[in-house]
Amino acid sequence: MLNKSIFSITEKIFNNKAYSVSEQEALILANLSGDAIIDFLACANRITSAFLPKEIFTCTIINAKSGHCSQDCAFCAQSAHHQTDIRTYPLLSKAKMVANALEMEKTGATYFSMVTSGERLTDAEIETICSATAEIKSRTSLTVCGSLGMLTRRQAQSLKQSGMTNYHHNLETAESFFDRICTTHTYAEDIETLKAATSSGLLACSGCILGIGESWAQRVELAFTLKELNVKRIPINFLNPIPGTRLEHQPPLSPMDALKSIALFRFINPKTDITICGGREHTLKEYQSWIFMAGANGVMIGNYLTTRGRDMQMDLEMIDTWQHLRE
Repeated sequence: MLNKSIFSITEKIFNNKAYSVSEQEALILANLSGDAIIDFLACANRITSAFLPKEIFTCTIINAKSGHCSQDCAFCAQSAHHQTDIRTYPLLSKAKMVANALEMEKTGATYFSMVTSGERLTDAEIETICSATAEIKSRTSLTVCGSLGMLTRRQAQSLKQSGMTNYHHNLETAESFFDRICTTHTYAEDIETLKAATSSGLLACSGCILGIGESWAQRVELAFTLKELNVKRIPINFLNPIPGTRLEHQPPLSPMDALKSIALFRFINPKTDITICGGREHTLKEYQSWIFMAGANGVMIGNYLTTRGRDMQMDLEMIDTWQHLRE
């Protein structure tokens, strides 16, 4: 029998356009356990099906500038505060970024993002990104995105004019937990970058990395912050502990806790795209295909910034299987 609390909240989402899950209701959902989790995932899937397109979107990224980051994010292999075994290099050339985008389109990707390490890019580096964006737009049908650190309004305007659509800047975790993860910049600075992007016409893409020691209440807090900021896409990552980082010994979330987290974000943000990104292989293992039942409608395919992803063909087959089930 369907859990009454889940059923009641789900029906209110469907039947009242003005209704929004309350923090109290979200905390009830966050405390679900046992068989109720399966009901929770099933209802999250119903919400996704009701409010979002049936087609699963696919994102790919290129690590366009690697390492030597001045920020001390506890999970990050690219931080200069950590001793990790990663490749470091300056901003790639325009030609390399464009070539990678062309290759990713052939694999079936629909979104392509240039991602750079560091607190922010120089104006000259932004110009290179803008030039690459313009050429990618002229030669492909990809939606071009950027994840380039802190951003001024003038830089955001340049990116928008070049043809970039989405700007990605993760909040990473709840504000109440942020100083446990990063001390080299403030939460307010991250929010200001998102506002600079949206005020320039870019669509805000912002999410988190889960399993870094935050509580369920802090996951709820973050989901509501993203709702208040009206972000258009929420990327959810799961910690893949990297040797040499402060979180190298952090135990992973269980697959069910990871899936329950996705469903929680879906209930709080019923009409927002949710895409599952890094760490899913490590955390979800054989439950990766369940991300769609849990409320995700997008997935990152290919490699991540400093770790390898699953074989892309396996992911495309997973997506195809799920979409056939929904027909």
